[in-house]
Amino acid sequence: MMLIVDTNILVGELLRQRGRQLMRNPALTLYVTERIVDETQYELRQRVTSMVSRGRLSEAIGQGILEEAMSIIETDLMLVAQSNYSHLETTARNRIPRDPDDWYTVALALVMNAAIWTSDCDFLGCGCPTWTTETLLIQLRISEG
Repeated sequence: MMLIVDTNILVGELLRQRGRQLMRNPALTLYVTERIVDETQYELRQRVTSMVSRGRLSEAIGQGILEEAMSIIETDLMLVAQSNYSHLETTARNRIPRDPDDWYTVALALVMNAAIWTSDCDFLGCGCPTWTTETLLIQLRISEG
C-alpha cells in the first residue's frame, strides 16, 4: 500500500514503539515531502527534549527513541523532491482551504494518485483518500490473515 504520510502522523507514531514498527511494515510504501521531513525532525527533537525535561523519559531512552525515529526517516520513507509536485501547488491549495500550508501533502498525493495517512481533519474533502492509523492497522491485519 502506497501512502503519503502527514507530519502529525510521523511525529505521533515515531514517538511510539507501535508506530515505529508500523512504519517498517513491508506492506507499506511511505512517501514524504522535504517539508514534512524538516517539520517532523524539528518536532521530534522538541517533544523528546520536553519529555526528558519533564521526567517522562530518561535521557538515554529519549536519545534512543530519537535515533530510531531519525533512522526510520532516512531509511524507510521515500523522500520526494518538490520539483515533482510543485506544478500542482495552486490546485492543492484550493483543495485544502482550511490549512493551505499543507498544500504540498495534497499535491504529492495528487501527483502520485495516492492516499494520505493523517489524523488531521483539514484533509477531509480534499479529493484524496485518507487513512487513519486505526483503520490502517485493521487493514494490515486483514491483509496478513
